[in-house]
Amino acid sequence: QVQLQESGSGLVKPSQTLSLTCTVSDDSIATNNYYWYWIRQPPGKGLECIGRIDYSGSTYYSPSLKSRTSISRDTSKNQFSLHLSSVIPEDTAVYYCASYAGSMASFGSWGQGTQVTVSS
Repeated sequence: QVQLQESGSGLVKPSQTLSLTCTVSDDSIATNNYYWYWIRQPPGKGLECIGRIDYSGSTYYSPSLKSRTSISRDTSKNQFSLHLSSVIPEDTAVYYCASYAGSMASFGSWGQGTQVTVSS
């Protein structure tokens, strides 16, 4: 099963940009019908979908975060990245990357999650 690993800064100041990268253990990032998600969980709250990039490079963003979110990929490195601009303390959360197999209609692999704190 493919493995995912998040990396990036764990502490971001308000108004700055949060940047995270997810490294995929194989070259399935461009495999047909696979989708690659960023999901977060604020303290004491449930999971929130931030957005995704699919096998063709098309993106989808949560309407509530769309104006501040960018998701991109580097297929040569088997990586996809999240950039969330103008962060506020409410963006503090554990951030996860995850894979979704369209053929199975289910999430497959998840990264272990990385804590990001927005604080001055």
